[in-house]
This record gives sequence, C-alpha cells and structure tokens, in this order.
Amino acid sequence: MKKILFVCHGNICRSPMAEFVMKDLVHKAGLDDKFYIESAATSTEEIGNEVYPDARRKLAEHGIGCKGKTARQMRRSDYERFDLLIGMDGWNLRNMNAICGGDPDGKICRLMDFTERPSDVADPWYTGNFDATWRDVLEGCECLLERYKYWEV
Repeated sequence: MKKILFVCHGNICRSPMAEFVMKDLVHKAGLDDKFYIESAATSTEEIGNEVYPDARRKLAEHGIGCKGKTARQMRRSDYERFDLLIGMDGWNLRNMNAICGGDPDGKICRLMDFTERPSDVADPWYTGNFDATWRDVLEGCECLLERYKYWEV
C-alpha cells in the first residue's frame, strides 16, 4: 500500500480537497486497497477545525463528502509514515522541509508538478475562487493517479 499525505497551510481548503478528490478517484478506479491518503497543515492555526464551508460545498457539488475531517498539523514522523508528501505551493514545501528536517528521500513535491503545467495550486483563501482550486486539485490528482496507479506494492 502506498501512502500519500497532502499538505497546505491550514488543512481546511486545498489539502483536504486533494485528500478527498484523490480518495474518490482511487475508489472509482477500484484501487482502495493500494492507497492510504490523508492531509495535514504546516501551521497550527486551524487545528481541530472542519473543512472550510466553501471547500465542503465545492466537493459536494461533485458528489464528494469530507464529513469528519478536521485539520491536523504535519509531524516530523509523517516523513517516515508516508511515501509521498505533496504540498500545494512552494511556501508549503519550505515549511514541510523544515518540519521534516529536510527531504533526503525525495518524497516532498508539489501537486501540480505531476501535471504538464507545474505551478502552485490556486489558493482560494485569498481569492475566494474555489472553482480554480477545484480545477487544479482535480488535474493534479488525476495526473498523480495515472502516474502511480500501477505502483508496485
């Protein structure tokens, strides 16, 4: 089983969207037994809070639920627990590297680096544009799944 951790600043918008989109794609592909997926924050600001209402609504528009998810902070031990630690933007990567004490195994990357347009995932916290975030997250997760669905387990 391959373990993936999606990470953003607060774990209430982008990373939980990626977590639940990826879980949905994996389920629809019949690969539930091959992947373990979670999400976390680099900050402590939102710990214990539920997924942001607009992010929940955007997921629900596409038939994806996220009930019960609350924000948690990434821990140094996550580096050993997960095969991939996927940040939403460059700032997340810097913070993830600091939390993990570096990236000696090359496990830390950005979600959009799996696509043909490497960039940061649009941050709806500042723009309110959850449509742009949805498009980035969906594209990134689809490309990630395509790349790793035949991962050796």
